[in-house]
Amino acid sequence: MASRSGSDQSQPQPQQRRITRTQTAGNLGESIFDSEVVPSSLVEIAPILRVANEVESSHPRVAYLCRFYAFEKAHRLDPTSSGRGVRQFKTALLQRLERENDPTLMGRVKKSDAREMQSFYQHYYKKYIQALQNAADKADRAQLTKAYQTANVLFEVLKAVNQTQAIEVDREILEAQNKVAEKTEIYVPYNILPLDPDSANQAIMRYPEIQASVYALRNTRGLPWPRDYKKKKDEDILDWLQAMFGFQKDNVANQREHLILLLANVHIRQFPKPDQQPKLDERALTEVMKKLFKNYKKWCKYLDRKSSLWLPTIQQEVQQRKLLYMGLFLLIWGEAANLRFMPECLCYIYHHMAFELYGMLAGNVSPMTGEHVKPAYGGEEEAFLKKVVTPIYDVIAKEAVRSKRGKSKHSQWRNYDDLNEYFWSVDCFRLGWPMRADADFFYLPIEQIHYERNGDGKPPTTRDRWMGKVNFVEIRSFWHIFRSFDRMWSFFILCLQAMIIVAWNGSGNPNSIFSGDVFKKVLSVFITAAILKLGQAFLDVILSWKARESMSLYVKLRYILKVVSAAAWVIILPVTYAYTWENPPGFAQTIKSWFGKSSHSPSLFILAIVVYLSPNMLAGVLFLFPLIRRFLERSNYKIVMLMMWWSQPRLYVGRGMHESAFSLFKYTMFWVLLIITKLAFSYYIEIKPLVGPTKAIMSVKITNFQWHEFFPRAKNNIGVVVALWAPIILVYFMDTQIWYAIFSTLFGGIYGAFRRLGEIRTLGMLRSRFQSLPGAFNACLIPEEKSEPKKKGLKATFSRNFAQIPSNKEKEAARFAQLWNKIITSFREEDLISNREMDLLLVPYWADRDLELIQWPPFLLASKIPIALDMAKDSNGKDKELKKRIENDNYMSCAVRECYASFRNIIKFLVSGNREKEVIEMIFSEVDKQIELGALISEFKMSALPSLYDHFVKLISYLLENKQEDRDQVVILFQDMLEVVTRDMMEDQVSSLVDSIHGGPGYEGMSPLDQHSQLFASSGAIKFPILPSSEAWKEKIKRVFLLLTVKESAMDVPSNLEARRRISFFSNSLFMDMPPAPKVRNMLSFSVLTPYYTEEVLFSLHDLEVPNEDGVSILFYLQKIFPDEWNNFLERMECSTEEGLIEADKLEELRLWASYRGQTLSKTVRGMMYYRKALELQAFLDMAKDEDLMEGYKAVELNTEDHSKGLWAQCQAVADMKFTYVVSCQKYGIHKRSGDPRAQDILKLMTTYPSLRVAYIDEVEEPSKDRKKINQKAYYSVLVKAAPPNINSSEPVQNLDQIIYKIKLPGPAILGEGKPENQNHAIIFTRGEGLQAIDMNQDNYMEEALKMRNLLQEFLKKHDGVRLPSILGLREHIFTGSVSSLAWFMSNQETSFVTIGQRLLANPLKVRFHYGHPDVFDRLFHLARGGISKASKIINLSEDIFAGFNSTLREGNVTHHEYIQVGKGRDVGLNQISMFEAKIANGNGEQTLSRDIYRLGHRFDFFRMLSCYFTTIGFYFSTLITVLTVYVFLYGRLYLVLSGLEEGLSTQAAFRDNKPLQVALASQSFVQIGFLMALPMLMEIGLERGFRTALSEFILMQLQLAPVFFTFSLGTKTHYYGRTLLHGGAKYRPTGRGFVVFHAKFAENYRLYSRSHFVKGIELMILLLVYQIFGHTYRSAVAYVLITISMWFMVGTWLFAPFLFNPSGFEWQKIVDDWTDWNKWISNRGGIGVTAEKSWESWWEEEQEHLRHSGKRGIIAEILLSLRFFIYQYGLVYHLNLTKHTKSFLVYGISWLVIIIILFVMKTVSVGRRKFSANFQLVFRLIKGLIFMTFVSILVTLIALPHMTLQDIIVCILAFMPTGWGLLLMAQACKPVVERAGFWGSVRTLARGYEIIMGLLLFTPVAFLAWFPFVSEFQTRMLFNQAFSRGLQISRILGGQRKDRSSRNKE
Repeated sequence: MASRSGSDQSQPQPQQRRITRTQTAGNLGESIFDSEVVPSSLVEIAPILRVANEVESSHPRVAYLCRFYAFEKAHRLDPTSSGRGVRQFKTALLQRLERENDPTLMGRVKKSDAREMQSFYQHYYKKYIQALQNAADKADRAQLTKAYQTANVLFEVLKAVNQTQAIEVDREILEAQNKVAEKTEIYVPYNILPLDPDSANQAIMRYPEIQASVYALRNTRGLPWPRDYKKKKDEDILDWLQAMFGFQKDNVANQREHLILLLANVHIRQFPKPDQQPKLDERALTEVMKKLFKNYKKWCKYLDRKSSLWLPTIQQEVQQRKLLYMGLFLLIWGEAANLRFMPECLCYIYHHMAFELYGMLAGNVSPMTGEHVKPAYGGEEEAFLKKVVTPIYDVIAKEAVRSKRGKSKHSQWRNYDDLNEYFWSVDCFRLGWPMRADADFFYLPIEQIHYERNGDGKPPTTRDRWMGKVNFVEIRSFWHIFRSFDRMWSFFILCLQAMIIVAWNGSGNPNSIFSGDVFKKVLSVFITAAILKLGQAFLDVILSWKARESMSLYVKLRYILKVVSAAAWVIILPVTYAYTWENPPGFAQTIKSWFGKSSHSPSLFILAIVVYLSPNMLAGVLFLFPLIRRFLERSNYKIVMLMMWWSQPRLYVGRGMHESAFSLFKYTMFWVLLIITKLAFSYYIEIKPLVGPTKAIMSVKITNFQWHEFFPRAKNNIGVVVALWAPIILVYFMDTQIWYAIFSTLFGGIYGAFRRLGEIRTLGMLRSRFQSLPGAFNACLIPEEKSEPKKKGLKATFSRNFAQIPSNKEKEAARFAQLWNKIITSFREEDLISNREMDLLLVPYWADRDLELIQWPPFLLASKIPIALDMAKDSNGKDKELKKRIENDNYMSCAVRECYASFRNIIKFLVSGNREKEVIEMIFSEVDKQIELGALISEFKMSALPSLYDHFVKLISYLLENKQEDRDQVVILFQDMLEVVTRDMMEDQVSSLVDSIHGGPGYEGMSPLDQHSQLFASSGAIKFPILPSSEAWKEKIKRVFLLLTVKESAMDVPSNLEARRRISFFSNSLFMDMPPAPKVRNMLSFSVLTPYYTEEVLFSLHDLEVPNEDGVSILFYLQKIFPDEWNNFLERMECSTEEGLIEADKLEELRLWASYRGQTLSKTVRGMMYYRKALELQAFLDMAKDEDLMEGYKAVELNTEDHSKGLWAQCQAVADMKFTYVVSCQKYGIHKRSGDPRAQDILKLMTTYPSLRVAYIDEVEEPSKDRKKINQKAYYSVLVKAAPPNINSSEPVQNLDQIIYKIKLPGPAILGEGKPENQNHAIIFTRGEGLQAIDMNQDNYMEEALKMRNLLQEFLKKHDGVRLPSILGLREHIFTGSVSSLAWFMSNQETSFVTIGQRLLANPLKVRFHYGHPDVFDRLFHLARGGISKASKIINLSEDIFAGFNSTLREGNVTHHEYIQVGKGRDVGLNQISMFEAKIANGNGEQTLSRDIYRLGHRFDFFRMLSCYFTTIGFYFSTLITVLTVYVFLYGRLYLVLSGLEEGLSTQAAFRDNKPLQVALASQSFVQIGFLMALPMLMEIGLERGFRTALSEFILMQLQLAPVFFTFSLGTKTHYYGRTLLHGGAKYRPTGRGFVVFHAKFAENYRLYSRSHFVKGIELMILLLVYQIFGHTYRSAVAYVLITISMWFMVGTWLFAPFLFNPSGFEWQKIVDDWTDWNKWISNRGGIGVTAEKSWESWWEEEQEHLRHSGKRGIIAEILLSLRFFIYQYGLVYHLNLTKHTKSFLVYGISWLVIIIILFVMKTVSVGRRKFSANFQLVFRLIKGLIFMTFVSILVTLIALPHMTLQDIIVCILAFMPTGWGLLLMAQACKPVVERAGFWGSVRTLARGYEIIMGLLLFTPVAFLAWFPFVSEFQTRMLFNQAFSRGLQISRILGGQRKDRSSRNKE
């Protein structure tokens, strides 16, 4: 730096030139030059820049020197500037330094830079560090931490400056710095517990349970430390583990806090009143240990190994040993990164490391070296990460690369499950420890790539040592549905067979089964059963073929034996069956002829059946005794294992999942009833009536076909029978789903009613029960002081009434007031209610002790006083009657009493003169006396009451103003009041009173009036104005004022619907059955974890203000949707308009207001931080002494005296111990470095909520010194919190964050699905025993947060008598319903699923899983079992439900609780909803293939398996069947009509009017229009909001076209589910959670829906048209209309719903724009880098992407399905007028010739265009003209000679179009072949032609409707609510003007 002052003057030129050259960079750098925007490779200089920013305002030169040092350091760190963005950064920094050098030199105080730095350093040390030395406060501790860090940086800079100027540093400074350096080591930013020695006096560290845990951990007696280890102060057990095993420092710090908090929380629960001597309790240790190691011990047992947990014999060491074991486990878990998804892999690592730990402690000597045992991996830094985690991580990463982002087949790569299940077999110990690098676990398959490149097709000869899949192979196939649920399908197939046999033979009565022959025939079902068994065995072998490498011999043997035994039964049963008949039917006859015709012996078959069924009988017995089954499945005895081996392969998971006998009984009853109903319905309505017509059809002989029939001699018209029965059989397999919907609605409703849902659903109901509310509050939300015996049993369910609180229980009333008011004020802060409503709803905080009454909130008492006044005025002295009338209304008597008491209080308080006091006393005592006698009204005149009332109201209003100048008015008022009372009311008593007033005979001369003027007039007689006026006094006056003046009844308070819903749900929930609340200190601790990627955090002002093309901005939209909340917001901001906000500088508030109404992160964070607020309040209520209680919580919040400050600190400390909130913002680090506004907004959130923690994955470049190498990236899991603001607040505040922990990862964290990986990296920073998984679109409410501690108690009780819950399900409230009608349907559908649906799933069905909702996980349970979601790419697309599967399979238990709810947002526009449904359907397709579903399907008992099927994949498969039914029916009809069979059979009446078919199709249309959704929805709305509301909402939904929406979404589900099963192609679809008020373009809708809906709609339309044209002469009209109307509806919906639900979809201007856009899109050429949105070609290629990865089976299936399009041509060609008379096959051949000619002509034209159009223009045109002429002439000839009609032309189009489409589909499926042949270009051209035709078909009707203006009006009315529709119309008018204006301006 010395050189700088010299060289500045000598070279001015280059400097000038440089600056001008990069002027732009400099300017740019200035604005965003922020200490945070630093390239990742220079991360070390960020603290220096932070210090520079901090001191800049006061000492610019110091800031300059800091920056200069930072620049030098940056140059040292990355001399070559190889890091990303480093060069730009350095340049900008250098420019800034050059610019700032001179001005800062001018401002320098001391002579040299070194002196300047030294003096500043001393100044800083004195001011900040010495001032704060002994800080007891949390805030001070944070400031001190910061000060030490700053001082450290300053010293570093100081040293550098001194070196450049060659000056020694002062001794004084060096001493100070030594202290600082020492303290900086200790004072690190901490998360919850400050563990350094100086912080022992902080509130949280003073809790005995925390001290006990810390003390226990610091017991390091007898641990063998390494030789060269430097011990620090306060060493603990974890430090030793770190030294021995090489864990990371921050990992150790993180787990230390984790373990201390865990133990402390469990400890305090075991011992509610701990002794003064803090000693950690054994029971607490044992409990945590049991939970952590349960899975590990189970694993050891399963693999038949001894566990490594050995406890010492000496009692003193046991505790230390347990802590060592737990610490080791947590440290492994905390650093395992992606291995956390593989719990048994962690068990394996732990098993060996714990064994080493035991060896070291026991002092074992290694036999090889003769030294003490050392860990295999250990010693140096990061040893564990590098040597244990990274090798396994690399395997996962390489497998993930092989999955090609989920594109390649599941069977070609190992996912997390496969890698984990390797550790389920004893083979895993072959890995060894230390792990062998050549173990087969680490091997990857020898890729095919090598020899493909070499060109010789020979595979390498070496054996592939890849482990392959383990235990299960996910193969794309529909057969999985049968394989996973084979018992169910077999059951349905056998029932069908039996029913058909019974219906076919004999009378058809079901009791005919008991006649001999029928019974014998029915017995043939066992043969079918055996065949199905064989099929299942074959399937098992085929589908597991690829896992054969890793299978054990036993499993292979079992598969082979299964096939052999099944095949044997398939032979034995038919043979023995044949011999039961004397004169056998045909089938038995043939068998007998093979085996010889010996006599019949029926007993053999019976014997065979008994043997065949014996395993099933055993299973049935076991089913009845779940206890035995649990024992057998869990046991590890060899003999039991052999028994179980045959029934199912032995697996680590899925053992012992059985419920208690009572649960079993409940769900068995449910299913038995359901199945009986279903079978009866199917038999009587569908099967039996169809038998007669079938027999009739089979007897008719038909000879006259209308086409070339290939099998004219086929017997029994078999084709007709198939066409007739197929749809009915499909419906038979599907309609269980309908019955399930009906039954679940009934049972769910009954259960809901028993759980007391909807008892309080309106404000009226709330009012009537408000008196029991304080009791309910105290019973549910306040811990009991002493225990009383609880009511048990049924009686308790029916009568949960709470005693009304006696008014003298002041504490209870005070507590109720605190809680109730907190809820109401939170409503106000959320702008749900206005100030006036808040005043009416609040209960007094400062309970007025002189009033011995309960003070109800004014909204109950409003208008009671004026009414009572009127009653009194007209009472004419009838006391009894008036009393009765007032007593009748409880609230009125309360109001009257309270008013009188307050009146007395206020008057007595105001009057301070002695004489005046006497008078007042006398009057009141007189009144009190009369009240006691009950003679008040008869004694006093009540007619004067109103005038007294008026005076009093005036007095109160003066008191509210409290101004000096009103004093005289107040005096006059007092005198008037006295006048009224003495003269008008107390006529009889007046004499004695007047005497006393006159005070004896001395004043006789004066008139009474003068004396009055003296009363109250003297200066001290009345206290007014009241100074100082306390909060309590103000509140009291306000309350009296409200009671007196609110005339109209406050019936509609609160008026906001959301506020009403919340308040009534909350009040209702208090009467439900919930566990009693513990004290906050004894509750279970919990955390909330929210994964966040790049969604909105906070709307920017730009987002809010910018209008869309309709001129609607988000802000305008929100103001229209939430008008009342907008007004309340303005009132809270004290502004009248939006402009006022800008003037008052309240724009941040405006951003918040809008963001709280969207689906933003800030909304979620605010909601979740209510938990903390609630805990602070509850902790206060638990700990406060009586006087504090009476003072109120508000007082503690407001005032900061020492006493209450201590209390407040304690409340916060308890809240810290019990609750943490971690938001995992995966990309926060990247956002911060790139200056993304999201990072700023997240920082803002952290400063608003200091206890919020943000975890993110940091990618840091480590600059390589070598130029040629690429920089390595290192990845870290980082936890940050907000840094404390600067102390002297005059400086501008810059929000900064502080890193708490930074744990290195083995590599990039995101290997699988994004969200679970994001959760997994952050889960190590969560604390507590519960973990609530909250998504980014959720919200929470203050009043619900108060119930959290009750909810967590559920973890401690067994719900089914067998096991404790592992996941607690909560209900949700969908808050996006108000946005548009679609959002409303969606939210209703979703609400019914999360309430009535899940209630039933949890109980009685016992198959609730986890649905990504606000469920609370038992954290320790899931921590050791693979986390809270699964993450394998694609297969775990619906990651959440797998957590539920996993939990259930590992013997967890999922419950559902109705008394607490969390808000959730949903998608609102059709396109987003469809994307969401597509994602869910894709996810279900993947679940169908998954091992979890297979295991559940096999390990559940029969009935629970049914529940599991119908509530997961069964629902989607049933929707698929629904659509399939329509196809099968229509193609069947097509066959009948075109072949002429229908005409031939039309004589059969039963065939014409076919009842069963109508029933079957009716049930199909039931499903189609959303009946399955609507039923539970109706029931739930009925339960919670009354059945009248439910009905009206239902009707309204029909009017808003809900069936259209449901039919449309049926198509979405079917398409994506089916396609995923056939070809894959599932992917996560980000739906975007915005507001949809924008218009989606036609091309966009086309891209989204063309394959899923439009193509299918058009196909069905063609089918219906053909049916219409050729089938209409012989058929009764009604049946036809009924059958096809729902199909036409489906066609219409699938084709036009997207346009119907598209905002402004029918606006002419938009239509014109859409058309041009569509044309541009269709004609654009594709190519590399052209997105699908830009060009049709790119989109088309992308649309068939899934076929590329589909595999042979998928391609073959696709080709077979395409064959259906060739039927049309074959059938229709024979129906032309031309071909009436010939039925020869030639006709069909000629039709193909026509097609080939057409295609050839098209091809020549296109080739010609390319070849000739330039040179031979004329010739080419002539050729084209000729072709056209020939075409026309051929047409004319055809019409003229063989009489071709117009109908013929249409029929030709209908015949040939599908053929072309079928060819296209085939060509797409065989793309590689077609491309080699060189036809791909033609295929593309043909495809484009088809797309254009389809587009036109869709576009024309829409454009036609848009021509009429009223259509658009109607649509807006249908889509949005009234307010918005009105606003939208106005805004369009304005928008038009705006456009005109802007265009004028341009001119």
